[in-house]
Amino acid sequence: MKKRNALILLGTIVAVIAVVVWQWPGAGQEARSAASAPREGQAAPAFSLPVLDGERVYSVGGQRDKPLIVNFWASWCGPCEKEMPELKALYEKYKDRIDLYAVNATKYDTLRGARDFVREMEPPFPVLTDEDGKATDAYKVVAFPVSFIIGRDGVILERIERLIGLEEWEQKIQAAL
Repeated sequence: MKKRNALILLGTIVAVIAVVVWQWPGAGQEARSAASAPREGQAAPAFSLPVLDGERVYSVGGQRDKPLIVNFWASWCGPCEKEMPELKALYEKYKDRIDLYAVNATKYDTLRGARDFVREMEPPFPVLTDEDGKATDAYKVVAFPVSFIIGRDGVILERIERLIGLEEWEQKIQAAL
């Protein structure tokens, strides 16, 4: 009898947790966001963000002169740190043919952390700050890093939600060019 009651109680707790996670505002957002995230073939959501510690503003959305890589990252993200040397190398090689914006998810990070990361990693491309999280939310980014390759026509060519090697990056850039 005790075993049966314990199993019923455990089942009830699991069911309640599942309902709360799915219904609570913000909870379970990862699963719901992934389903509605901007994907290949869709227009890239537009945004304008300032550079870290600067007055210049960069915009995404619509027609452009060159394909664009938008990389969402956070200073506390180990994979973001691991990815940065490859992004730097790619940018140095293709900077005349592509643009690359690194968007710090400042709403989920800190400006101090972002500044320290940039000081250490020294990216040669614009680093933008998303302090209110609107760009991160528009792109449904729930884990870091996430990159988007956007064509000259403003359409998403690819959403990359994992670390990829330099060779695979090169193939994706060549396809975008």
